[in-house]
Amino acid sequence: MAKINSNSKGKRGEREWAKWLRDNCNCNDARRGQQYQGGADSPDVVHGIPNTHPEVKRVEKLNLTHAMAQACADSGDAIPYVAHRKNMGEWMVTICASDLVAFAESVVGVDDETKMKTWRYGNA
Repeated sequence: MAKINSNSKGKRGEREWAKWLRDNCNCNDARRGQQYQGGADSPDVVHGIPNTHPEVKRVEKLNLTHAMAQACADSGDAIPYVAHRKNMGEWMVTICASDLVAFAESVVGVDDETKMKTWRYGNA
């Protein structure tokens, strides 16, 4: 059995997540970002979900707490999230609960000027 190069697998995961975004979220320009040293200016995938910062992990054993901490440290003012999957598994997304509404609004394209009243049941 050949040893898998984790660096290559990580790059492949980033390309897979960018393709998933293009195919499923109308993020037509999503692509793997230029990786230098982390930070808000070098997310794993660029031109994806607006106002978000993805940390993409393509591993069998994921330390989710560490991955989310990395996403938070690198996100700047963007909403951090971790997109992850195992071999033969489905892509999953992990976000902090405190970011749930803002993340959902970014996914569906709601901005501050056009907030949906459905997010605020009873507060209309």
